[in-house]
Amino acid sequence: MDGRFNLDNQLCFRLYTASRLITQAYHPLLAEYGLTYPQYLVLMVLWEKDSQPVNDIAKRLMLETNTVTPLLKRMEAEGVLTRTQGKEDARQMIVSLTGKGKGLKSKLKDVPEAIGSSVLCQSVTPETVPGLFRMLDDIILQLKDKQ
Repeated sequence: MDGRFNLDNQLCFRLYTASRLITQAYHPLLAEYGLTYPQYLVLMVLWEKDSQPVNDIAKRLMLETNTVTPLLKRMEAEGVLTRTQGKEDARQMIVSLTGKGKGLKSKLKDVPEAIGSSVLCQSVTPETVPGLFRMLDDIILQLKDKQ
């Protein structure tokens, strides 16, 4: 039998499954605040640096702007952020956190540790996480360069 087509031999399946399960682990932690995982990622980008163009947010999340824009519109409707025209370029939309969006940072302060501890196991320890990050970053860079 040709092992190339065995699901257990597919790195992509393992990465997909791990990503899906981690995203599911976020759900109960974020649902209390009416947030989805992609919205949480947007918040993290804006908590790092507020008032950014949509294009910069999309790049940081490695997504297309047409994927990010509907997400931002929903978050704006929920009062988490605002979108305003750029002063230098009216075609550019600048995304900024509202008081509610800024306040969510303290409310969600325990989420990173909760998720981090949920993935710790025999092969993933606090000591091995930096190496895992490097391996995943290498894979991401390799695949991004091919696009």
